[in-house]
Amino acid sequence: MEIKILSANHKRKEFSCGEALLDRYLKNQVNQDIKKSLSTCTVIVNENDLVLGYYTLSSSSVDKDSLPENLSKKFPPSYVDLPCILLGRLAVDENFKREGIGSLLLLDALNKYLNISKEIGILCVVVDPINEKAIAFYKHYGFIYLPTSGKMMISIKTIESL
Repeated sequence: MEIKILSANHKRKEFSCGEALLDRYLKNQVNQDIKKSLSTCTVIVNENDLVLGYYTLSSSSVDKDSLPENLSKKFPPSYVDLPCILLGRLAVDENFKREGIGSLLLLDALNKYLNISKEIGILCVVVDPINEKAIAFYKHYGFIYLPTSGKMMISIKTIESL
């Protein structure tokens, strides 16, 4: 298995993670988002270039008031929107679940975040979990729930401890 930036030779037509929204995105929309510089897409593929899983990253912001008070109080009142990385989608093909691929993809994304955060200011990584199973997955890695938005976040300090 290899983790790579999505390219035209990666086979994604058969990809099925059990969430139609995530399947359609990989098959029909991802190329448009990449061309418009809205996100990047990283895949994990086997020796036949079959996509086993993927994730997307883009820049975003998080409302300071949606953060837990112990974090939000650290910023001056003039800081309303704080810079973050959005891990927009993360999915694993149903045929390859329970093999640690989701964890590999998440850790790869968080490692990219650590590298980027050395160059530009980014407070955290934010995810918008699609269901309860996703919430449990992200909690396992230290993401915290932001009740006012329904999103979850992880700080650089937490990532560095993984």
